[in-house]
This record gives sequence, C-alpha cells and structure tokens, in this order.
Amino acid sequence: MLTTIKRLLRNDIKHLLTVTQSRRPWHLPIVSAIAISFPVFIGAYFDALSSGVKASLGAMIILNLPLVGSLAYRLVTIMAWGFAMSLCFALGAIAQQVPILKLPVFTIMAFGIVGLGRYYQQQPPAGLFVMMAGAIALFIPIPLTELLSASGLVMLGSGFSMIMALLYSLFLLATRQTLQAPHYSYKPDIISESIIVTGFVSLALLVAVLLNMPYPYWASVSCFIIIQGIQLRTMWIKQLHRLLGTVVGVGLATWLLSFDLLMWEVAIIIFVMMLCIESLIDRHYGLAVVFITPLTIFIAEYGSDLPASVQNYQSVIQARLIDTALGCVIGLSGGIAMHSTVLRKPIQRLEQWLVVRFG
Repeated sequence: MLTTIKRLLRNDIKHLLTVTQSRRPWHLPIVSAIAISFPVFIGAYFDALSSGVKASLGAMIILNLPLVGSLAYRLVTIMAWGFAMSLCFALGAIAQQVPILKLPVFTIMAFGIVGLGRYYQQQPPAGLFVMMAGAIALFIPIPLTELLSASGLVMLGSGFSMIMALLYSLFLLATRQTLQAPHYSYKPDIISESIIVTGFVSLALLVAVLLNMPYPYWASVSCFIIIQGIQLRTMWIKQLHRLLGTVVGVGLATWLLSFDLLMWEVAIIIFVMMLCIESLIDRHYGLAVVFITPLTIFIAEYGSDLPASVQNYQSVIQARLIDTALGCVIGLSGGIAMHSTVLRKPIQRLEQWLVVRFG
C-alpha cells in the first residue's frame, strides 16, 4: 500500500514538473500576441486605454483559430466565435443593468458555450475567453449610456482578429501541409456533460456572489478551466497547476501594479504576457497560469472605466487568490460529479428523451 502511494505521488510530481514539446507553429504565439495587444496600443495612442482593453478582449477569438481544414472552415470557425464573443459580452452588459438577471443569463451563456464547444470538438481554450468576456461584462462598471459603445469595441476587436486570422491562415495554407478538418456529428453525453459543467460553473458564480466577493467572475472562470479535464487525475494536476501558478502570478501582478504604469507600458506588458502564455500553454499549464493571472487582472481592471480601482491593487490580488481557490474546489467537485453514474444516469435519460423528441 505504501509503495503504491509513493509511486502515485512520484508520478504526480513528475507530471506536475514535466514540460512537453510544443506541437504548434512557432510563429502562432507572435501572431496571437500582436492581434490581442494591437487594440491596446491603439487605445493608448488615443488616450483611451479602457476602450483598447475592451477591444483586445474581443480580439482573443484569434486563440480559437483552427490549424486544420480549408480556408473556409477556418474563417467560418473564427467568425462563429467572434459572433459568440460579441453576443455574450452584450448580453452580460445588458443583464448587469438588471441584477436579478445576472445568474440566469450567465447560465444560458455557459450552456451554449460548453455545448457548442463540445459539438464542434474545439480544442482548448475552446469557449474559455468567450465565457470570460460574458462574465466580466456582468460585473465591470458599464453605464447604460455606454453599453452600445462598449459592445461595439468588443466587435471591433473581433473584426481585427478575423482579418489577422485570414492573413495567417493564407500563410499557413501556403507553407504547411493541410490536415483534414474533423467531421461534426452529435455524440452521446454532449448535452448531459454540458448540463453538469454549466451547473457547477454557475454554482461557482453564485457562491462568489453570495459571499460578496468583488470579482466573482474569476471563480466561475477558474471552475470552467478545472472541470474541462477529461480524467480526475488530469483535473487534480490541472488544479495544482492553476493554484501554484496563480500564487506566483499574483506575486508578478502585485509587482507590476505597484508601479504607476503609463498607458504604453500597459500595452507592452499585455503583449509580453500574451506572448509568454501562448508559448507555454501547451508546454506547461502551470507556467502559463503565472502569466494568465496578471493578464486577466489587467484586462478586468484597465478595461473598466473606473481606473481608480487599479490603485487598490492589494485588494485585487487578495480577491484573485480567494476566487481562484473557490473556483478550483468547485471545479474539482464538478469533475467528481461528472464521473458519478448516480448523477449522470437521470441526466442521460433526459438527453435521450430530447434526442428522440427533437433529433
């Protein structure tokens, strides 16, 4: 028994510290960093940093660009995620005006994002940033008079990413062998797994709201990342990666926010962090989280029209740690529930009825 435990611990530690070789083109992180940070540079140039950061949130759809299939397939995919990004941000901003609608709207958005991502076999980050955009829009201060302009900025960012995706796809198709796109068809458990994931992600948001946490969307995003693991062991390792990476990441964010950053400096930092994230995300998730943590803080804080909150960075850092820990715990609980036949069977029966009734 003791030998088995030691072997499991040794394997987990080895898996935790292993840095794998990237299977993506070396220039993909550069293209992604340029697409996402360029709107921030434009915002800094026109002395409208918060507008640039909102546009950069929409530009994150570049991370969903497929590296397989025809040009039409790649562009249709990126356009679909761009539509989803703009729609979710707009719905979140609208629901923010009527607080009682926040949780129902988020639940509907989450179910749509998870279900479509699984049906279309999207690789990570799948709908992560789309969900993050909708969740942020629910809570960052957006006056009713600025709702349309804020949503328009997200659409502009998505549009810029579509142009970048077109140019980059043409380059890839001209220089690399084209792989066949996956065939889409309905697979069992898509609905049931989407219901479970949506339930726990919504639960994380609800608990964070009930606890009066200042940034409850971080809990739901953390939960979504953890629960996306395929196996319980994968979820456990990813949870450790996220917790340890967040601890180091908040230290980095604390150091960065302690400076009185100029707009150009914020844009440069976002570019560098995005470059590091995309270079590390498929090599070692924990190292990528070290940069994901300050990036999400920068987007949420500098994307707000009330920049004074950035000055109170100590409370921001503390809330980030607590929300992440809460989201990880609920996400791991959701992973256990997803592997529970007691919970899955009634949901699977509901799914079978829906497929027969409407399929």
